[in-house]
Amino acid sequence: MPTRPATTSTTAWANDPQLKPMPVRTILKMGDPRLLRIAQPVRRFDTPELHQLVQDLRDTMAAANGAGIAAPQIGVDLAVVIFGSAHNPRYPDAPPVPATVLVNPQIVALSDDEEDGWEGCLSVPGLRGVVPRCTRIRYSGFDPFGQPIEREADGFHARVVQHECDHLIGKLYPMRVRDFSRFGYTEVLFPGLDASSDD
Repeated sequence: MPTRPATTSTTAWANDPQLKPMPVRTILKMGDPRLLRIAQPVRRFDTPELHQLVQDLRDTMAAANGAGIAAPQIGVDLAVVIFGSAHNPRYPDAPPVPATVLVNPQIVALSDDEEDGWEGCLSVPGLRGVVPRCTRIRYSGFDPFGQPIEREADGFHARVVQHECDHLIGKLYPMRVRDFSRFGYTEVLFPGLDASSDD
């Protein structure tokens, strides 16, 4: 989803000295059949394996200058997403999205209204498309310790959550594009942006 400036990997999400430094994981790209699988729910919380997965996602997202990533994007079939951005140079008018680790997420639409918005994806490098999304949602799930999370979101925040959670059901944003006249290469559609930021 959106990009943000890279930060260090030591965060409140995974500030555990027992976590081993891991190399950044490879991000799967569109066409890889693993991106089309349905993620499995996490059954056990607060485990070293789950915390390491969160750390790997965090490190990979930061290295790719991303503001969101889902476990299936690094080849892990578990229902885990992370997202959050204080300021996004690719979406300068977008409001902040709270930094979140969301496990076993569920989304409920709070309105039938939809709005179109441009999206990109680390698994679909160099491309952007206009995607319709629900304008208001309630999302729920758990943090890595098993504590419940429930929030309402609208606008850009709601879009980010829906985009990341789509990865858990085997959907990439081009599958939701309705008007392919508004889908193409970032460098063509947005010549003022650095297209490499979508890679």
